[in-house]
Amino acid sequence: MGSTSAENNGSDHTGAPGVGRRSLIKRSAALGLVSVPAMSFLSACASGGGDDSGDDDSQGKTSEENPFGVKEGSKLDVVIFKGGYGDDYAKAWEAEFQKQWGVTSSHTGTQEITGKLQPRFNAGNPPDIVDNSGAQKIKIDVLYKNGQLLDLAEVLDAPSVDDPSKKVRDTVIPGTLDPGLQEGKVVALNYIYTVWGLWYSGKLFADKGWEEPQTWDDFLAICKDAKSEGIGGLAHQGKYPYYINVAIMDLIAKKGGLDAMKAIDNLDPKAFVGSDAALAAVEAIYEVAEKGYLMPGTNGLTHTESQTRWNQYKAAFITSGSWLENEQLKQTPDDFDMKFLPMPLLEGSSMPFEAIRAGSGEPFIIPSKARNLPAAKEFMRMMLSKKWSTLFAKEANSLTILQDGVDPSVQLRPGTQSTVEASKAAGDNTFRYLYTEWYSEMDTAIQNASNELMAQRIQPKEWLKRAQTAVDEAAKDPSAKNNRRE
Repeated sequence: MGSTSAENNGSDHTGAPGVGRRSLIKRSAALGLVSVPAMSFLSACASGGGDDSGDDDSQGKTSEENPFGVKEGSKLDVVIFKGGYGDDYAKAWEAEFQKQWGVTSSHTGTQEITGKLQPRFNAGNPPDIVDNSGAQKIKIDVLYKNGQLLDLAEVLDAPSVDDPSKKVRDTVIPGTLDPGLQEGKVVALNYIYTVWGLWYSGKLFADKGWEEPQTWDDFLAICKDAKSEGIGGLAHQGKYPYYINVAIMDLIAKKGGLDAMKAIDNLDPKAFVGSDAALAAVEAIYEVAEKGYLMPGTNGLTHTESQTRWNQYKAAFITSGSWLENEQLKQTPDDFDMKFLPMPLLEGSSMPFEAIRAGSGEPFIIPSKARNLPAAKEFMRMMLSKKWSTLFAKEANSLTILQDGVDPSVQLRPGTQSTVEASKAAGDNTFRYLYTEWYSEMDTAIQNASNELMAQRIQPKEWLKRAQTAVDEAAKDPSAKNNRRE
């Protein structure tokens, strides 16, 4: 999964509405690529934070060209989530970093972020820089509360590699830093520009004579037709219910508008119970399961298992973020013609069909106790250079948060191109939830409820009750007063 606050294997799980949104969409659409989170599990890390001094052996002399004092001959410990985007892009970065600075890298590519890193954080010996994504990502809010994350202000206020007259923070797409905020501080750099929604095969649709559905009724009609031909209507990554929440949460936002979305992020006492939009969305998703339109077995499958069966034309639709195409490169037939689809509209929706969830995902962090802080900071600064952004695009078929950050000669795959077109069509009509980053326990509780819903072990009203309980519990968190959306 991505995205996102998700098992995003490319991921979770994105910019906040109302924060330079017009500029965000215009600039991102012009870049030519789009792509990640995600769900997270982790018990609280035990150790506290440290200072920002790093290891004395890693501190070199500072200068205009070397603002953090990278020391030649020092070593950098890099850990990358090897999911939907792989880790070849990071290896390319590390080679460039060594060439320029004479700093060698210890590289770890893994999906077991928590298993490999929690003991290191607890022992006060974390890596220098981490791509903290996937099903086993470390909870950002937990690390922050334990003082284990570096405030990235120094990196963001440093001169841009490409244009030293600008600060790094002024070179990114507006709004894309917001998901990395904890109590007003950017402690995670969500590096990849991602869109979320439904996906389908252009070839299958052409063969069956199906047209892209814009309403939920049209979507159900295709699911019904698919079932009659022995094809599942909707596949989802059942073992990671983050994915079906893409559909549920998109429907809530599009039905109820930005106010319905913000009510959830702001922990409103009627965010779910008492919300007409939430009730309509959950009932719509439940109907897919109740009528037997789910791909058989999808509730018990991992992300790659469900996605591979979808690639085998065993389902018409699947939910995911835009890391999907890169994640499925080896499993996707050459003529599959992967396509992105905004969530179809429920009756009486406040947003248009073209509206999409979009923003930044794939959070990179620098631990406060990193041994080589100067190199870690410079590494992150170079991530936001056009050269490194283009390296990422070539290796991962995805857009970064850097404005005009991808060489226009980079050719896009069909799915990625369709997300570019969707972003252009959306215009200002984009949205992005932040509760997944702010309240990880709430996120997990809602995902667990969705798992029960799709298995028909609970019905929509019970899902709403459980989701509201998760909101009410999160509202007791002292940090909640500092996490507000206007």
